[in-house]
Amino acid sequence: MKSLKLISSAIAMFICFTAMAQQKTITGVISDETTMPIPGANITNLNSKATAITNYDGQYSILAQKGDMLLFDYIGYKSQRQKVQNSTIINIKLVPDFQTLSEVVVVSYGSSDSEYEDRSYARAERKKAKMKTSEMNQEKVVGIQVQNNMGYTTMPAPTVVIQENTSVSPKNEPIYIVDGVPANSNQIAKINPNDIDNVSVLKDKAATSVYGGKASNGVVVITTKNELYKNLSEKELDKKLNSITPIPAEPTQEDYDTFVENAFESPKTAPLSTFSIDVDNASYTNIRRFLNNGQQVPKDAVRVEEMVNFFKYTYPQPKDENPFSINTEVSDSPWNSNNKILKIGLQGKNIPTEDLPASNLVFLIDVSGSMSDINKLPLLKQSLKILVNELRPKDKVAIVVYAGAAGMVLPPTSGDEKKTIIDALDKLQSGGSTAGGAGIELAYKTATENFIKNGNNRVILATDGDFNMGSTSNSDMEKLIEEKRKTGVFLTCLGYGMGNYKDSKMEILADKGNGNYAYIDNIQEANRFLGKEFKGSMFAIAKDVKIQIEFNPKQVQAYRLIGYENRKLRAEDFKNDAIDAGELGSNHTVTALYEIIPAGVKSNYLAVQPDDLKYTKTEMNSSNYSNELATIKFRYKKPDGDKSIEMVQVIENKSIAIEKASDDMKFSSAVAWFGLKLRDSKLITEKSSEEILKLARKGNSNDGEGYKAEFIRLVETCKQYN
Repeated sequence: MKSLKLISSAIAMFICFTAMAQQKTITGVISDETTMPIPGANITNLNSKATAITNYDGQYSILAQKGDMLLFDYIGYKSQRQKVQNSTIINIKLVPDFQTLSEVVVVSYGSSDSEYEDRSYARAERKKAKMKTSEMNQEKVVGIQVQNNMGYTTMPAPTVVIQENTSVSPKNEPIYIVDGVPANSNQIAKINPNDIDNVSVLKDKAATSVYGGKASNGVVVITTKNELYKNLSEKELDKKLNSITPIPAEPTQEDYDTFVENAFESPKTAPLSTFSIDVDNASYTNIRRFLNNGQQVPKDAVRVEEMVNFFKYTYPQPKDENPFSINTEVSDSPWNSNNKILKIGLQGKNIPTEDLPASNLVFLIDVSGSMSDINKLPLLKQSLKILVNELRPKDKVAIVVYAGAAGMVLPPTSGDEKKTIIDALDKLQSGGSTAGGAGIELAYKTATENFIKNGNNRVILATDGDFNMGSTSNSDMEKLIEEKRKTGVFLTCLGYGMGNYKDSKMEILADKGNGNYAYIDNIQEANRFLGKEFKGSMFAIAKDVKIQIEFNPKQVQAYRLIGYENRKLRAEDFKNDAIDAGELGSNHTVTALYEIIPAGVKSNYLAVQPDDLKYTKTEMNSSNYSNELATIKFRYKKPDGDKSIEMVQVIENKSIAIEKASDDMKFSSAVAWFGLKLRDSKLITEKSSEEILKLARKGNSNDGEGYKAEFIRLVETCKQYN
């Protein structure tokens, strides 16, 4: 007996050692469809239960053996499974998962009559065929195609295609079952997608064996969370569904400041054009979110300058003591053939990370009930982890949260205690109302108490902007943040979510708070803004940067600034150091475009000029400057300075055809053109998406991250606007 036990133990040990010997380290990179790495993605060995997480570059390593099943998943993406074979390298590309339903269960059966499929077999197959919901616009899987429509005040009846793309019509409509109650397609359309737990599709014998011959066109079985409609009669179901308040279209719950597009002005009556720079690019990522969701873009969500400034251009580094270089170019207008485009580009100095000042950061995080959605607080926490990974030991972070009230969940903590900071982020949960004003007060108090002289002192506000307690109006918020700006603390606003998103509040906070503003629509955008462009996003090298341009009336009949409607300043504000303006970060680029109607050109966009005035004359003192198009001036302050420094540059009257212009000119013009089209601008003649695409493709260079290629794909999806 004893010998048998010893033999059993030996065999067990042998099996154990053999299994361990078979284990190997699997490595790889997890990326998205554009090959951009995804940091923080999860890898699980479903056999051994071992787990791993990707680093900043999307790399991972995990122990496994041949035959083990690895699960790759990340918030906002479809999970993916991969069986371990002989290779020790497994690279995975995750596909975005824009969820409407919690789950879709798809069952597809062949037409073979050789075997009768009873209900228990159907249930088993249904369980095996479980898969996540895919993109909202249209998803194709084996045996079924479901098309969802978005942006309507009520959900339209879904279009369901079962096998071979045969659309279901009233003549061949499947049976719908909701929590065991028969329903029709109109009733199905009234169900809130957020209430749905799963959807099963049965066809052929799997359907008729349960529901009889009337199920010959298939059965769609819907189960809601908590089975909201269980045990109701058909009439009771109809009554309950009719009592549901229609689901509002998402854009109607979002808030954008209205503004009027800049008109053409004459240099005779308006000789100076003055504005603040804008390094924000929230508008572009927000527009991208609408287009990717198949929704119409609200016109006031389109700020053309933020679209243009999302992209980086190849301007040279500054060669003197100033923190940025100035670059200009003039070419033909692609949308109005008789006009010209003037491009003004600034390139911020690239300061090595080790030379950047120490940071005193305060994360101000909205944990109210409105932040519970998957693309809000969960995405927010993952985003800030990317930023935490960039911190150095000399940096410090505090975390302040607000819901019904504000509180500190992490006192100032060294940047080398990353686990402590991340653990504090992981513990955050949403609930309650939104005391945004109280949160701002506490965050700035924390930042000023830990102020680093000559350092990078900054509050990072992460929210959907939906403040509903305390100082809530835009004017109240503007006054509050202008007062806090005097502390010398900068502000970064990170916007999250959709449906109730308050862009107007976020823009005001960033504009008035010595700040910048980004909309984080997915983890790739978080990786770009908080990871790859960390220095430009978080470290200002110049503040209150203003631009003033004087056009030569001998050469320019009229001009207009494209975008920057919310950044325009009075001429006298240029030299007034008390007037706030935009900030420029390390290695940041800023681009501004003017459209020019040359002197002597007839144009339908020109207003009727007034007669010569009797008492006031506009002297044409430009006879000695016939070769000059304009003179441009810049003013900026050092990050800790109070007195501005002025730079001046003359722009020669040299224009080239758009075909011979730089790639930067072509691409920036294409982006502006697309923005003007989305705004339905009355000041562009040519509105063809094909022409925009041609110009963008010609200017697509230096696109290592794939952002320009992504823009081209977005334009391609919008051809229906032609």
